[in-house]
Amino acid sequence: MERGGRHCAVHRLLHSEKNAVQPHRKRQWCIAQLTAKFLCEMERVLDVYARPDDERLPVLCFDEQPCFLIGDTRAPVPMEPGRVAKQDYEYERFGSGAVLLAVEPRTGRRFVKVCARRTAEEYTAFMQELEQAYPEAVQITLVQDNLNTHHGGSFYKWMPPDQAHRLVGRFEWIYTPKHASWLNMAELEFSVLQRQCLQRRIPSLERLRNEVEAWVAARSRAAITLNWQFSTQAARRTLGRQYETIRIN
Repeated sequence: MERGGRHCAVHRLLHSEKNAVQPHRKRQWCIAQLTAKFLCEMERVLDVYARPDDERLPVLCFDEQPCFLIGDTRAPVPMEPGRVAKQDYEYERFGSGAVLLAVEPRTGRRFVKVCARRTAEEYTAFMQELEQAYPEAVQITLVQDNLNTHHGGSFYKWMPPDQAHRLVGRFEWIYTPKHASWLNMAELEFSVLQRQCLQRRIPSLERLRNEVEAWVAARSRAAITLNWQFSTQAARRTLGRQYETIRIN
């Protein structure tokens, strides 16, 4: 009786609403080590976002994302009144592709390119397209991460040195700190793209390109802009203890 009583008590404890065990659930987060270098690079990004509007000095955010090309092995059953759609759990892989995306947050102007790869060649071609889209700009500020192709050296691999030198001069690169992709507003666009477009089986690059371009066109027609709220001042209030610890040490 005592043994059964303990068993019942443990069962009630583990399965109560407050203490329910849910081993299938987990949380993920991206935690950076808050060093002086991190705070410096973070504030540089935030200061760029706080710049006043200037058509001669546009600010864009750039990122890229790999995409697996997946198709059905059996034709799915479409949705009908009173019946949900059905899809076989088996699928077939058709390789992979990549989506390169840039957004001008305050205007909502977007640029996208779907490629088979994401190498220095694709990066260079995309930067050329961005540069041509802003012929009147004195300089284009680009917020991006530190991927090994995200620099002017990629241009010199695929262009004559005089052309590469000129193209490098058209950009100001602002790099987000390591483990701080949340500082790049292009990540916000990719998050929406993932939910609204990429959470389905897409078997070919052509289909991926059509889907992504249609998504970008719809967001552009809706004139959706990005309103960034986190500032340098807000960072110092929120991370005040970390600032003080770094200064003391």
